[in-house]
Amino acid sequence: MENPDAQRPQTCCPIVELRQYTLHPGKRDVLIDLFDREFLESQEALGMKVIGQFRDVDNPNRFVWLRGFRDMPLRAQALKDFYGGPVWKAHREAANATMIDSGNVLLLHPVNPTSGFSFGNKERPPAGADEARSELVVATIYYFNAPVDAGFIEFFEKTVKPAVISSGATVLAYFVTEHSENTFPALPVREGENVFVWFARFNDPAAYERHIAALTQSPRWRDQISKELARRLKREPEILKLSPTTRSLL
Repeated sequence: MENPDAQRPQTCCPIVELRQYTLHPGKRDVLIDLFDREFLESQEALGMKVIGQFRDVDNPNRFVWLRGFRDMPLRAQALKDFYGGPVWKAHREAANATMIDSGNVLLLHPVNPTSGFSFGNKERPPAGADEARSELVVATIYYFNAPVDAGFIEFFEKTVKPAVISSGATVLAYFVTEHSENTFPALPVREGENVFVWFARFNDPAAYERHIAALTQSPRWRDQISKELARRLKREPEILKLSPTTRSLL
């Protein structure tokens, strides 16, 4: 019997950055090795949460990661401490040498208190772990002409989310644009964007393909839901198929 007084699972985090880096050809694994070795515990010791880091399956020169914060003032202080600190100073030249562009960053917050990422007692694989990861995380970014309104959120929660779950997706979290001023301007974020971003997990790429096939074959998705999405959105959704690195928490 459930305890009615039991707390809901704690979610992470009230502020999230979705960061997409364009890298020099052949340099992604160089950055990932450095990142997983040097930039996880060192950031989290300063109050940040490295939620996940990934290879973009469709772009061999793109590295994607998620970083979370308790609030915007903590973000400013934590970033100041990290990028002004000894770990970044020791490794910044090696990291920057892998990158063409690191400015593709969306600043987000959960739609509601329970729509963020929930990790429970899950622990990050230890340093030196080399186990291959088979799961796939898919980020879907919806773009709008104006801030996301309550009507779309209701449409997602009552219509889109049940449809994708029934076709095999595990919905992990969903977010909208955080419109606060960027409190650490040394790291730019994309200004003027109005997005809704949701994340789903699949056991492996084949499970994702079965999910897409199920949606394609669904008359309700094809004839109603997808058309309603197209009517509401500014442009085609951006879909990121993400393979977790060995030490990714997500």
